[in-house]
Amino acid sequence: QVQLVESGGGLVQPGGSLRLSCAASGFAFSSNLMNWVRQAPGKGLEWVSTITSGGGVTTYADSVLGRFTISRDNAKNMLYLQMNNLKPEDTAVYYCAKDRRGLTRGQGTQVTVSS
Repeated sequence: QVQLVESGGGLVQPGGSLRLSCAASGFAFSSNLMNWVRQAPGKGLEWVSTITSGGGVTTYADSVLGRFTISRDNAKNMLYLQMNNLKPEDTAVYYCAKDRRGLTRGQGTQVTVSS
C-alpha cells in the first residue's frame, strides 16, 4: 500500500531554514506528480508546492514563492522541501501528498517558527 513518511520538522527561529524529507513506497513514485501541503493550527489543509514526475516543473503557493524549493530523487523515492527565511505564519504540520488536496498523504511533520 501507499506509504509516505515525512521527517525533518522542528522548532526554528524566524529567518531560519529547514529541509523536509518524504520517503515514498508502495506505488510508482517516479511516475507520479508529488506535492507538499500543510495544515496550520485551527485551519484546513493548504497546498504548498507541486513537482512533476521528472522534476522538471515546479509550482508554489504565493505565500512561499521565492522561499521554498521542492525537489525529488526518483532513484531513492524521496521528495524534499527546502524552506528558507521561515516566518511564524509557516508554522504548521507539513505533509507530502500524491494529490494537491492532500487526500493521500503521510502522517506529517511539525514545523514551528518562533523566537
